Amino acid sequence: VQLQASGGGLVQAGGSLRLSCAVSGFTLDYYCIGWFRQAPGKEREFVASISWNSDSTYYADSVKGRFTVSRDNAKNTVYLQMNNLKSEDTAVYSCAVSLALVVPTTIDEFVYWGQGTQVTVSS
Repeated sequence: VQLQASGGGLVQAGGSLRLSCAVSGFTLDYYCIGWFRQAPGKEREFVASISWNSDSTYYADSVKGRFTVSRDNAKNTVYLQMNNLKSEDTAVYSCAVSLALVVPTTIDEFVYWGQGTQVTVSS
């Protein structure tokens, strides 16, 4: 199983980025996906998660109303649309797969992790 996040970069505060998480070696159809981030000197934190059929989504309070998680099972890809970015959103963003039946929001519920992509927001 391989997960590869992409789409990060340098953006000014107030700008937008769209991250993608491409999964190979594994069919995403019936599994929940989560996005996490880790800023320098800080612990990894939950950002968003989505159910297998996109019926349920969850967001950290810090990104609610600004970020949107979505998925395209036909492409085995999950997305994170990030709008109105703030300097505190600067971090390495990673995606992960959970085998849980209920949409998870904690790190220990995710079993497959991918390499992250750097997002830097300048103020």
